[in-house]
Amino acid sequence: MVFDGLHITLKDLKRQIMDREKLRAADCDLQITNAQTKEEYKDEEDLITKNSSVIVRRIPMVGVKSSGNKTSKTTVRSDQQFHHHAFGASKA
Repeated sequence: MVFDGLHITLKDLKRQIMDREKLRAADCDLQITNAQTKEEYKDEEDLITKNSSVIVRRIPMVGVKSSGNKTSKTTVRSDQQFHHHAFGASKA
């Protein structure tokens, strides 16, 4: 993910990933974990440092039926993981 600045909030990172992967917040949430320390980011205002590696896991909402095609990568498995590097870019 590309962002300006030295950090990105957990809330903003989740929003960018969900937009990129075409996921809906009503269907799932994302669990973000630091790839090196295995620490899970839980507070929406947690800051994730530029160039950090994170593990992203899609967590389905309880009691929500998938409205998409059952062959879709984003709806078939609840344990699907995306590995993202939080890259930043400063534009002058």
